[in-house]
Amino acid sequence: MGQTCEVKLLLLISSLCCSSNQAEVKLSPSSSQFFKGSFVSFSCEDDHSSAGWTLRTNTSTDTRAECEEWGRQAASSCVIDFVVSSDSGLYWCESTEGGASNYVNITVTDDPVILQSPVLPVDEGEDVTLICKTKTPPFNLSADFYKDGTFVRTTPTGHMTIQLVSKSDEGAYKCYIRGRGESPPAWISITGQEVKVIICIVVSSPYVVSTLLLVAICRQRHKEKALPVSLTAPPPGEDEEGLESEDVVA
Repeated sequence: MGQTCEVKLLLLISSLCCSSNQAEVKLSPSSSQFFKGSFVSFSCEDDHSSAGWTLRTNTSTDTRAECEEWGRQAASSCVIDFVVSSDSGLYWCESTEGGASNYVNITVTDDPVILQSPVLPVDEGEDVTLICKTKTPPFNLSADFYKDGTFVRTTPTGHMTIQLVSKSDEGAYKCYIRGRGESPPAWISITGQEVKVIICIVVSSPYVVSTLLLVAICRQRHKEKALPVSLTAPPPGEDEEGLESEDVVA
């Protein structure tokens, strides 16, 4: 019984580890750069759904502005049908309980070339594909890719994949298409495994402490139930036998 209690509690802490009620901002299409006039949809995603989330933005024209001030509400998303340069900036979610999500930074440009890259941090060890896009066809043109101002390589179709990324791949990337132009720089963040472990410990520490206490209680109860009969207590029937012996002697 005690082991079952401990197993259930350990399973509970496993499910709680590295989880939180923090929302994430999701973009559709997922990119950090957009052409002027593009369609962009923002949403707050939270597996726990324990609190209401409000989309906000900081741009050159708005500060902590809600969806109604810069877009239109569409179900659980906030949509901008025609983005312009002034829509460039930070976007995030806030809960009614005071919590905040991650921040995403988007750039809207009227230039003929953009670099489509991950808008959220990438986990170490994953593959990342960068796409150099043009505003007008043909789209799959040869492109030169740069990181922190240093040439990386040329790809014939404008797609560059970085396999098994590490912290050394973090930096500012841009691309260039001959005869079309250069994209704005896009920053790619890489989340290392050690950072994920630290986040897991910080998030789950209250659950770890409470679970360890409950495990200790379970063990104590199990020990109390398993204690043998006290040696000082007479076994059943001993009193009666003793009385019969005394009667015989008398």
